[in-house]
Amino acid sequence: MTTGSGTTPAPPAAAPAQVAPPGAAPRRGAYRRLSVEARRAELIGAALDLFARRAPEDVSLDDVASAADASRPLVYRYFPGGKQQLYEAALRSAADELEQCFEEPRSGPLSTRLSRVLDRYLAFVDEHDAGFSALLQSGSVVETSRTTAIVDEVRRAAAEQILLHLAVKEPGARLRMMVRTWITAVEAASLIWLDEGKQPPSGELRDWLVDHFVALLAATASSDPQAARVIRAALAVEPAQGPVGAFARRVVPVLGEASHLL
Repeated sequence: MTTGSGTTPAPPAAAPAQVAPPGAAPRRGAYRRLSVEARRAELIGAALDLFARRAPEDVSLDDVASAADASRPLVYRYFPGGKQQLYEAALRSAADELEQCFEEPRSGPLSTRLSRVLDRYLAFVDEHDAGFSALLQSGSVVETSRTTAIVDEVRRAAAEQILLHLAVKEPGARLRMMVRTWITAVEAASLIWLDEGKQPPSGELRDWLVDHFVALLAATASSDPQAARVIRAALAVEPAQGPVGAFARRVVPVLGEASHLL
């Protein structure tokens, strides 16, 4: 088509290509070249974050894909077993992290070591909030014998770590039962703590659980010679102004009122 001057107007110039500045994050939906392990870890991380806030049955593969800025086919590529396989992988990741909470150098007063362990454990529970029970407890529709085994492995690993802190080469049945009972109590208290709106504050809950350990060990020591040796050795290095000393000062007056039983 010509204008009144008889010339054909030139087509509009193409807009210059938009170049992302160096270091800028890729646009949502843009392909990012990641290694197989990095991409798998990214998907597990996204799933773990979702499972930590919602029950597994309420999380879809599309939710995970969206959270990881990936496609549903890509999720299936890495987890051909679908949500069940992804859930188990996320649970395994959470279990590994939780097991590490119980690893602590075996030096210093026992109460101090237990306090540090519990601080990490309760921080994990706090971070995963209401999804803690969905991640590490039964009741989910995606629960299988494999997920149950993963959870039980965490409990056993935690108990083994605590037994190492008691410095007993061959713990007897009563001492093992006492430690596993305490692990169960810690788990139950954590769930109740979440249900109670994270009250009392985590520091108070930690101290209360340390008191429980000492009380349970003392009760076991009253009828088990091995536990008696353990508690004597542990109390010998506890400072008077530490948590066990404070616990003893609170308990002794109460027990003193039961002197008529002696």
